[in-house]
Amino acid sequence: MDFMKIITKQLIEIIEWTDDSRDTLSYRWPDEDKEIKNGAQLVVRESQQVQFVSEGQFADLFNPGRYQLTTQNIPILSTLRGWKYGFNSPFKCDVYYINTRLFTGNKWGTSNPIMMRDKDFGVIRLRAFGTYDFRITDAAKFLKEVAGTDQNFRIDEFADTMRSRIVSIFSEALAKAQVPALDVAQRYSELGDALLQLINPAVSEKYGLEITSFLLENVSVPPEVEQAIDKRSSMGASGNLNDYVKYQMGQAMANGGEGAAAATIPATMAMGFGMAQEMMKGMQGGAAGGTPASGAAPADPFSPAAAQAAQTPAAPAAAAMQVLTPAQAAQVLGVAEADVLAEIQAGNLKARQIGSQWRIAQAALDEFLRG
Repeated sequence: MDFMKIITKQLIEIIEWTDDSRDTLSYRWPDEDKEIKNGAQLVVRESQQVQFVSEGQFADLFNPGRYQLTTQNIPILSTLRGWKYGFNSPFKCDVYYINTRLFTGNKWGTSNPIMMRDKDFGVIRLRAFGTYDFRITDAAKFLKEVAGTDQNFRIDEFADTMRSRIVSIFSEALAKAQVPALDVAQRYSELGDALLQLINPAVSEKYGLEITSFLLENVSVPPEVEQAIDKRSSMGASGNLNDYVKYQMGQAMANGGEGAAAATIPATMAMGFGMAQEMMKGMQGGAAGGTPASGAAPADPFSPAAAQAAQTPAAPAAAAMQVLTPAQAAQVLGVAEADVLAEIQAGNLKARQIGSQWRIAQAALDEFLRG
């Protein structure tokens, strides 16, 4: 009798798992080398699945409910073990509990910057991070590809794998989308929804998971690109290049010191060009109006002035037009060449494009500075 009690105690009669953690993905029920009794009770709670594995082969899968283990409700296991006419003896089998609840707030991010081509800034590097939610949808595939025979497989053991997989898909999708860096911040929600459709098939086929939500929280650019964006914002706030130059000059002169002297250089050069232009126009006007008025005494052809004028070569009818490159105009104005090109593209500064190069007449630059 005592011997029969010992045998009975070695048999498993109830199989259940109460999950007291929030990060367990799968749990191998500890049988302590005991056998499962014929007719044993299996309890599967909500947000759980139970996968039976017999000698390395996946057998029956149980959804939430209470089951009595007989030949009728374990048909795959019965086939694997060759129970053609039912069984009456205990048996051994690995029992895996799978947590099917939604795991929320998992973080992802790029450990290294993503290289991409941007139409505004050329080749730039972007960093991105966000969160995602997921659940297990295919217990057998998850156990085979991810958890294996781990006794207690937790989410932190899988976080790095998921993060690298998501970042890889994100990088590829962002490159194909060709969204400008300046517009990415306005499309966080749109990009998240679009990337979800690309990430889900990949992780579902590979790991037996479903990504239910994918959020893009922030995309950052390198400091030099941030400075370029700030300069462009300042240009937009000032209205045009002329006002921007005046603003910079005023700020430098208010600070005093060498900055004030340096700030006056572009203005002095611009004024010098303007004065030279006016003098040239005056000289042209004088040459055009040099004919003596009617009734005036004719000049003495034998005077010293007439002899000197005869020896001096005749002045050209019109002075040659002075032309500047965008780089030279930027140097005169004390701004970046990109700022000059931006004003040309906006139509504020008149210029002519010859081939792939721009040329700016001094008169057009003077007209631009006068506003």
